[in-house]
Formats: sequence, C-alpha cells, structure tokens
Amino acid sequence: MQERVKRLLVISSDETLRKVLTFCFDGWGYEVFLHDAPFDDIAYVKKVSTDAIVIDVYSARKENLAICALLKEDLITAFIPVITLIDKRQLREQLLHSKHGVDDYLIKPPDPLDLRVRIEMAVKRAQYNYCTAPLTGLPGGRLIEEAIAERISRKAPFSFGYIDIDNFKYFNDVYGYLKGDRVIMQTAYILYTTVRRFGAKDDFIGHVGGDDFVFITGIDASEKICQNFICMFDTVIPFHYTAADRRRGFIVARDRNRKIRRAALVSVSIALVNRNSPAEFASVVKINEKIAEIKGYLKEIPGSKFMADRRDQAVRESRDARVYQKKETIASTYLPLGQILIERNMISPEQLDEALKVHWHRDVPLGSTLQELGMATGDAVHAALAVQRERLSPLFES
Repeated sequence: MQERVKRLLVISSDETLRKVLTFCFDGWGYEVFLHDAPFDDIAYVKKVSTDAIVIDVYSARKENLAICALLKEDLITAFIPVITLIDKRQLREQLLHSKHGVDDYLIKPPDPLDLRVRIEMAVKRAQYNYCTAPLTGLPGGRLIEEAIAERISRKAPFSFGYIDIDNFKYFNDVYGYLKGDRVIMQTAYILYTTVRRFGAKDDFIGHVGGDDFVFITGIDASEKICQNFICMFDTVIPFHYTAADRRRGFIVARDRNRKIRRAALVSVSIALVNRNSPAEFASVVKINEKIAEIKGYLKEIPGSKFMADRRDQAVRESRDARVYQKKETIASTYLPLGQILIERNMISPEQLDEALKVHWHRDVPLGSTLQELGMATGDAVHAALAVQRERLSPLFES
C-alpha cells in the first residue's frame, strides 16, 4: 500500500524561507501549503487537513502564538504538531512557559533536513498519542487493529483476549468517575504485570476504552494469563469498595431503567480467540465477530470467568466457560500493603491514592514509592509487609 503524501503548512512572512522550505519539502514528496501570516481562525487549517505546521515566529509575542492555542483547543486540530522557528536572539525559556501549545522549536534559519527530522518525529508521536487511551497510556483503536493484522500476517498461531469489567457502570454511579478511573488504572496494571510474567516479550496489551482491554499472546500462555489475571483482579479490586460493601458483596444502585437493584461487585469476563492456523480467522473482522459471540454468552454467567473459542464445539456449551471461584480463605485473609498502612493510621487514603498512581505508572513497588514520596518510613513499610506475610502464611502451610 502506497504511503499517503504528508501535508505541511508553513506560516512565515519571510519569502526567502518559504521558497527554501517549499523547494526542499517538495523534493522529499511533501505537499506544501504557504501562508504569510497567522490566521484569525483555524478554518483554513481544517480545510487543508495538514499533518504538521511550521510557524516562523520573529518575536515571541503572544499575538504570534495565538494560532497555537486555537489549534490545541479544537477537537479536529488538537493533535497536529506545531513547530516554531525563533530568532537566535530570542529567549528560548519563554517557550518553556508558553501555554500556547507549541510542540517543538528550531533556531531560524533552520537546516531543512533537521526540520524534516523534527516534523517526522512529531507526526509519529502525534499519531501514536491520538491512538492511545489517555487514562492508561495503552495503545487503543487503530493500534489494536494494526497489532492484530500484524499477527495475522505472520501466519503464526496466537491468542487474542478481550477483557470486559462486569458491573463497572454501577461502581461508577455509586463511587464516582474518579474512583472508577482508579479501578481502570489498576486493571491495566494487573494486566501488564500478568502478561509480562506469563507471556512473551513481544506480547501486546491494549485499552479499547472505558472498561475494555485486550491482549495478544501465544496460545500456550493464554489460559495461564487468564487464570492469574482473574485471581489478581478478584483479590485486589474489591478493596476499591468500602469495607461494608465488601462484606455485603453488593452495592445498591439504579439500573438503566432507573430501578433500584442490588449490583454485585465488579468481576471480569475474558473472551479468547485462538488462531491455530492461517486458515482460521483471516481478518480482524472475523476475530471481532467471534469475540462478540463469546462475550454475548459470558454475560449470562455471574462472577469472573474466561472462555476460549472451540472450533469443534458449539460456543453455547457451558463447560467451555471457566468460572473462577475465589476461595473464601483468600478473601478473608489477604490485605494489600496500602490497606494495612491505612488501618494502622500510618498513611491517609489520599496519600495512598497519590502513591498508587505513581506505582502504576512507574512499576515501582508500592512500599518503595511510599518511602520515596516521604509518606511512610522504611520501618512502617517493613512492619506492614510482616503483617501481610503473617496473614497469608496459613494458606501455604501443608
């Protein structure tokens, strides 16, 4: 497939600069659009549908950078990279404090090849950012489709898993979207650590959006990933509820018809499609159709579960769905490190919330994160870990 011609918009009152950039970028296969002054609105930018914008800023006056703010505040143009050209005598520090949406800069006059490299890198970053989930930073949308298509083209066996959090809407309605975001972030982290531990280096995880995630792994590793992911999810996620709701095992919420109902605590459903040979599931569409079929069946089964597609069996056979039954001994015994520290009044819930966000994003142990942030001493963390080990030790005794 032939690559689409990139479009570059150059805004500059310097006629010589416009001629040089047009000559160079035309030669590199770009379609170049020229304008001699910033716009009062961005209608022209939308019409041109440019991939990147170069703005020649003779002086870092706010009026010269106003177009950048207009671009970043609009849904259609927010992801277009903006590169400014500034005079060597200008204070570059001004750009660090600029709130006008400048993505990069070069000293004027720029080396055209340097500018091209900056533009290519900025466009790739923008395309990736546009296709990632803002909350988790995981690949989404088109990047997921590309990952599936790439595996199909390899003609090697693989397993595609689709994870859906059940009853998440009720959690969001009762606890609010901020706490809902914490559940999403922790789910992403659990998936990341599980695939990293039981999968291969080139395995893929993605965030479709909301409470839906995907992963691509080898067929041999898929069921182990599902089992361990569900175990971690069902053990840790309930602590996002209050102790009273955990004990009850449900929350009171309104359904889509505004009727009061008892909603079970969140669980997960994982639909698996195994592609054993190139003859099976020859397109992304076919895989998604099978996923939708399995998901439809799993919704009828309570609790956390996973089911793999069976080529030689009807999808409606309930024995294909493996339901994870969490042992009450684990449910009553396990306490996360943060929960222990809160119960001992060593940290506040707000401190734990802040530390968890760092922990999930940096993959640094929570105890180390709390110490690094100055929220807990090493002695407090070690004491809490000792309590955790003591509570769990009976489970491992013969």
